[in-house]
Amino acid sequence: MIPRYARPEMVAIWSPETKFRIWFEIEAHATDKLAELGVVPKEAAATVWEKGGPATFDIERIDAIEREVKHDVIAFLTHLAEIVGPEARFVHQGMTSSDVLDTTLSVQLARASDILLKDLDALLAAIKRRAFEHKLTPTIGRSHGIHAEPVTFGLKLAQAYAEFGRCRARLVAARAEIATCAISGAVGTFANIDPAVEAHVAEKMGLAVEPISTQVIPRDRHAMYFAVLAVIASSVERLATEIRHLQRTEVYEAEEYFSPGQKGSSAMPHKRNPVLTENLTGLARMVRSYCLPAMENVALWHERDISHSSVERYIGPDATITLDFALARLTGVIDKLLIYPANMQKNLDKLSGLHNSQRVLLALTQAGVSREDSYRLVQRNAMKTWEHGADFLASLKADTEVSSRIPASELEAMFDLGYHFKHVDTIFARVFGES
Repeated sequence: MIPRYARPEMVAIWSPETKFRIWFEIEAHATDKLAELGVVPKEAAATVWEKGGPATFDIERIDAIEREVKHDVIAFLTHLAEIVGPEARFVHQGMTSSDVLDTTLSVQLARASDILLKDLDALLAAIKRRAFEHKLTPTIGRSHGIHAEPVTFGLKLAQAYAEFGRCRARLVAARAEIATCAISGAVGTFANIDPAVEAHVAEKMGLAVEPISTQVIPRDRHAMYFAVLAVIASSVERLATEIRHLQRTEVYEAEEYFSPGQKGSSAMPHKRNPVLTENLTGLARMVRSYCLPAMENVALWHERDISHSSVERYIGPDATITLDFALARLTGVIDKLLIYPANMQKNLDKLSGLHNSQRVLLALTQAGVSREDSYRLVQRNAMKTWEHGADFLASLKADTEVSSRIPASELEAMFDLGYHFKHVDTIFARVFGES
């Protein structure tokens, strides 16, 4: 985790203090249920909460113990015994380290998901606001980076809204899949602990019971979770890339907000660079990079090994912290995005109406010309615009093979920009619902 790309709320989920507090709660809740089942004294369970509940765990002490015992959970339990006293011997009855570690990771990822869902809600709200603001702002649509047919800037943003809506739905499903609890003991058979303990801990920690664990929670759940984060990151990059292209000097239809006092270049004082969206492109690459090791973690040896452990110590914090930062940054970019309708219109007009070529093509076919001949007639006049800067409409009117089929007045009507936007309301209703 790099502090430059981290926000405090998400960072706190992965702090040692939070981790050890979750470990304690899992152990204490398990001890409660064991006491209810008569496995351990009720007084012991009460003492664990009484002394461990308000305790501030000494991280340096735990680290010192771990350096000796070479085992993080044992180090914590040893430190907990120093706090609780003799009754601590009843903690961790019938449990394994994985019961604590895997359930804790589930809690952390679920909490991280809740923050990411809030991030997505904020982003969706910003996109929706700007989409309606520019619902009918004309701009040229591009395929292969080349002028195609007109769209509106609102439609561009509506597409992003729909995409991030899908991202949100996927994250909700991923959160449900990752939020499971395993307190099943060695090799997952419950030989030394009652399944009722697992159910109790799951309820207290806001998790579902893992139907079957092999001492570890199956890592296909984690693979799916990090894959969803990777997809969300890719959607972040898609919108960031769109903005970067629109900010190019030759296009200049939209621009990141450039704050007073901001500098664009150490060498060239005139520069206003799309640094935020370029940064988002890089952050998206990092989040995607955590997906592959999560996939590789699925194939563990037999009932358990720890080849996944070191991986998850990286990707759990880094992926969620990075994506949290990226979503918040993208929300800020959209919220303050500078949009230039006049430049959009200027670019629309650059090729003197070539974007109406399909409409003319279809009209010729309706007038009885074969599709092949219609395409040839329209294309040869379009090439005059590309190659010589000729006015497209004037060329069509002057072409007797075209004008003999379509009167000049009808050709002129085909260059109506509003024709392309007659279904914008329908699309908006599909994306945002009926208003």
